[in-house]
This record gives sequence, C-alpha cells and structure tokens, in this order.
Amino acid sequence: MLRLRAAEAADVPVIFELIGELAEYERLQHKMVGDVNDLHRHLFGEPRFAHAVMADWDDVAAGFALYFFNYSTFLCRPGLYLEDLFVRPAYRGQGIGLALLAALEQRAREAGCGRLEWSVLDWNESAIEFYRRFGARPMQDWILYRKELV
Repeated sequence: MLRLRAAEAADVPVIFELIGELAEYERLQHKMVGDVNDLHRHLFGEPRFAHAVMADWDDVAAGFALYFFNYSTFLCRPGLYLEDLFVRPAYRGQGIGLALLAALEQRAREAGCGRLEWSVLDWNESAIEFYRRFGARPMQDWILYRKELV
C-alpha cells in the first residue's frame, strides 16, 4: 500500500541512495559528486534549501520527490521547482509517480505558488509522455542555461 509523507532526517541515507539510482538511470553517475552530509544539511539545516516527499510502498522506500521554492517576478508569486522525481523500477506502474506529482501540485497550491516546473532529459520519452499525461507541456520559448560552480 502506498503512503506519501514528508521526508525526515532519518531518511537522508535512503534519499541519497535513491539519488544514486536516479543518476544511474539517467546515465549521469559521473555528475553525482555530492555527499550524504551535504544533503542532510540542505534538507534539514538552517537555512533549509530543499524539501523531499517519500513514497513508501508497504513500508519500503519506493521513490521520492525533491523540490524547492523559487520566485516569479512577473507573477509576483512563488513557484515550486521539482528537482528530482524517481520511482524504483520494481514499483513503477503503481501510480506512485502520479501520486508524488499530485502531492507537489497540492503543496504548490497551498503555498500560493503560480507554477510548478521541472526539467526532463530530451531522450527520456517515457518521462515526457508521463508528464504530458499529467497535463504538463514543454516550454518552447526558453532555453535552460547553466554555469557549473563545482
């Protein structure tokens, strides 16, 4: 049975493990250079930079969503940015990903957010289709830029 809950400090090692599984799935293991202590500090320290929702299936960590708040100057409202959503392969097809997205949408609405955003790798067709079924659409007019600082 599925249970969604806010992550607790004791979940950090399993969240870090899930992030590793996500990095492997996305073929980005070489980009995973963070450590569990930094993750703990940023999820539960002051200031708190991110939040996570755990998806437990029969008391086993089946997946998670990690998010943070940003701000839209045009809307003059906060936004919620989904950094990572991952469901372990053995638990896919059970509605866990959709439940996590719905929980984040609810959290965003409760916080008065004007939008819920995330990025997806262009080759990840199954994720793209999943997000389309959720009602999301790609932004055609914007290009993501990044400057690596680490």
